Amino acid sequence: MLSDRQRMILNAIVDDYIRSAEPVGSRSISKRGDVGFSPATIRNEMADLEELGYLEQPHTSAGRIPSIKGYRYYVDHLLKLGVDDHDLNAVRSFMADKMNQMEQVIQHAASVLSNLTNYTSILLGPEMFSNSLKHFGLVPLGDDSAVAIIVTNTGHVENRTISLPPGVKMEDMEKVVEVLNKKLIGVPLIRLKSKLHSEVGQELERYVDHCEDIIDVLGRALQNDNDHRVFLSGTTNMLTQPEFKDVDKVKTILDLLDETPTIMKMFTALPSGIQVRIGTENAHEAIANCSLITATYSADGKSLGTIGILGPTRMDYGKVISLLDVISKDMAVMMARWYK
Repeated sequence: MLSDRQRMILNAIVDDYIRSAEPVGSRSISKRGDVGFSPATIRNEMADLEELGYLEQPHTSAGRIPSIKGYRYYVDHLLKLGVDDHDLNAVRSFMADKMNQMEQVIQHAASVLSNLTNYTSILLGPEMFSNSLKHFGLVPLGDDSAVAIIVTNTGHVENRTISLPPGVKMEDMEKVVEVLNKKLIGVPLIRLKSKLHSEVGQELERYVDHCEDIIDVLGRALQNDNDHRVFLSGTTNMLTQPEFKDVDKVKTILDLLDETPTIMKMFTALPSGIQVRIGTENAHEAIANCSLITATYSADGKSLGTIGILGPTRMDYGKVISLLDVISKDMAVMMARWYK
């Protein structure tokens, strides 16, 4: 449990480091009007905070920087939220724009967020979460091929030609279709493949041979092409952050942002509401030096999509969380007109 003085000093160090990107010393903290302690007192408390794991000391500096644990404490206990007038006016201007297409709304929201924060914004569009499987069918074309028919709950129909695995007869595939419609109806398109390899695979093993080959073929047939439903803005903003002067480090992040399936997996595993993942709390190694803040937007209690901001761990958490809170609520209002 941190003392009030330790909390005040940790708060000051995080605030200064977010603003300056330079290690923070006791003398600069003592000059702040809201602290009021001598440099010697602050040095002692900084040493204790370092020992407790809330601060780190770069080898080349006498100052300290927050650790992942320090940022987490700051976000959970010390953060002050709020949107300044300039940012709020930008959000209101976004809301006032007359946009008649869902994709236009999402693209514009991504651009507004990246411009206001100077970080990278990532938005997953509604159809990735709201579209689900209504019916799956197979129409034989011959002994070794068929047309897979995928019908969604919105009435969208896709036809894909598939090749049957060697040794698999059409009669076997009829049983496969029966199992698929039993297990996958109502499942969001984005989760079809994972369900296919788990629940469906276990069920099919009871009825047909060549189960693994069939699953592979079905996986390709049910592949949901959602690249156009992931919207990015400000991907090169990482280059402006002093933490990412290392070109190789930036390249791994930019490569990750090009991997739509990975981004989808990162976002679909997140709970609803606003979530903050700091540094190594992120599962993917490429962003172990970043923070990812996400917010969901909903209509009538139904999750429609997710907004995320990716930036350095030295992120302006108060500003980002406040903006995501405002924009996610505005997005819910705007999207509701398509889901009435």
